[in-house]
Amino acid sequence: MVGEEDIDIVGEASNGRQAVQLAKRFLPDVVVMDVAMPVLNGMEATRQIAQVAPETKVLILSSYGEDEHVQQLIEAGAAGYLVKQTAANELLKAIREARKGRAYFSPAIARRLRELGRQTFANGARARKRSDHLTAREAEVLQLIAEGRANKQVDAELSISPKTVEKHRQQVMNKLGIHDVAGLTRHAISKGMIESGAALRAVS
Repeated sequence: MVGEEDIDIVGEASNGRQAVQLAKRFLPDVVVMDVAMPVLNGMEATRQIAQVAPETKVLILSSYGEDEHVQQLIEAGAAGYLVKQTAANELLKAIREARKGRAYFSPAIARRLRELGRQTFANGARARKRSDHLTAREAEVLQLIAEGRANKQVDAELSISPKTVEKHRQQVMNKLGIHDVAGLTRHAISKGMIESGAALRAVS
């Protein structure tokens, strides 16, 4: 994107929490977000950016193209979704479209959306209020646990008390019906919250 006269890069984030902070600070027109971000995954970061910087459009760049991930990210407020194999010129086009307030999806994702129907996504998202629906804070705690953080590290990262961390941890386990860290890690990987490599690095 360097050399594009109409595009300026105002910041780069190494994790999802930093992405939210930078979006709040700079209020960019467009944020390009990776789903598998450390500390705070791209889905939760997208949801938080939609709250703190509602005029900012978030484009998702991901290796995940499954319907469920697309659906969840649209639900979180994403303006577009591109697979990582996307050519650079397609990313530039997506950024320009998003800045104009238009949704943009990689061709393969767009085909799936047409097949399923955007209304199906919206209706499914509203109907899917299951008991395993996690709050934003619970999702943050789940990701940090899955990344191998101890309770002390989680409370330091989120600025909450150890007692509150334990409460959220227990609620996550109860909602998901999973009562061990290995199971929580597998769940986080399956939902695209973290990549399997991140989990392996955390426990190595």
